[in-house]
Order: sequence, then structure tokens, then C-alpha cells
Amino acid sequence: MDILLDLDGTLVDPKPGLVGSIQYALDKLGAPVPPAEELLWLIGPPFRQSFPKLLGSPDRVEEMIGHYRERYLGGAMFDAIVYEGVPEALAALRTAGHRLIVATSKPHRYARPIVEHFGLDAHLHAVHGPELDGTNDHKADLIAHILREEGIAPEAALMVGDRHFDVTAAARNGLSAIGVTWGYGSAEELTQAGAAVLCEAPTALADAVVGFATRPLSPLAGRG
Repeated sequence: MDILLDLDGTLVDPKPGLVGSIQYALDKLGAPVPPAEELLWLIGPPFRQSFPKLLGSPDRVEEMIGHYRERYLGGAMFDAIVYEGVPEALAALRTAGHRLIVATSKPHRYARPIVEHFGLDAHLHAVHGPELDGTNDHKADLIAHILREEGIAPEAALMVGDRHFDVTAAARNGLSAIGVTWGYGSAEELTQAGAAVLCEAPTALADAVVGFATRPLSPLAGRG
């Protein structure tokens, strides 16, 4: 089975570097800078969708993205934490014969160095994310791109992620999803989005995939 894995909130907690870079960008714009805890909702969705909500207007979004990248690519992207148990879960899934592919809303120019920095690339077949110009910013578009590029049949694949964006984007491409609750999405959010299975800890992920793989394809797949 091909397993598509979200990155932020699923494999790593990006909060220190990501939120710090958002605060830096806001300060550079001369905009109010909320405390970190008030910016956690920005972890997950593409910034071209969330920054207009944060700023109250789309007018300076590209400028803010530029300031964000200045800080993030300057090293803040490595200010993250691999969730405990994730490397072991990836190793177990790979040993079991699954092909692991990162499918993240973070541009691949960021994502690939991050997984390499933390040694997660040893378990991965590929890392996919949007282009810097916004191509494949939407998770559903990204998953469609991955299916084409990697030659994946939707019925033989599964999405693993922590936000409703992951679940609904998977469904639009005919994939079912496992929702993980150790990231930034709640069990309620994931269930309402249509996650076929919930997983509460990385140490349980391999078993959750095995249990899912032995059951019929969820009727939720393909909705959206």
C-alpha cells in the first residue's frame, strides 16, 4: 500500500520555527503580532488561504510570504520537533512493505531539507509539496499530482494527516484517511471531515494502518 503522510502536525511539530517566522513577517509588515498560541490555526493550510484571514485583506499576502520565507529559509524551518515514536512508526511501515510518501502543504523546497535534517528521508520513497508560486497549494490538487507522478491507484493508497484538509483532500481523490490526534486537529474535526480511522499516538500508527489495510475500502473515500 502507498501511504501519503502529512508533515506538519503529523511527522513533526513545526510550531517554534513556523509560528516564529509568522510573527517575524507580521512585525516586518508593521502589523500587530499576536502571541504564538493565537497563531496555531495557521499550521496546516496553505498561507495563501490563511494569510488573508490573518491580515484581514489579500493585499499584502505575497509581501508577507516573502518576509516569512526570509526567516524560515534562514534556518527557522529546522526549529521543529519530530514527534516521539514517528521514526519507529515509519521504519515499521516501510519494513512491512508500504511505500511512504510525504504529501505536505509546505513547499517541497522546505519539506525535503526538513525530512533530511531529521533523518526521516531514510524511510521515505518521495517528498511532495507545492511549488513556491502556489502551484498545488490546495491539498486536493497536490494529492492528484502525487497520484499521477507516482503511478498510484487511489484504492491502493491511504492518507495520514492531522487536519480536516488532509481528510477531505484525500476523499476528493478517492482515498480514505487515517486522522492522527497528536497534531493540530481535534478528533471531532477529523471525524466530521470523514476520517475512516483515528490514531492517538505515533506508536499506534503501524497497527492502525495494518488494521485499515485488512478491511474493505471505506465508503467515505471519494466523497467531497
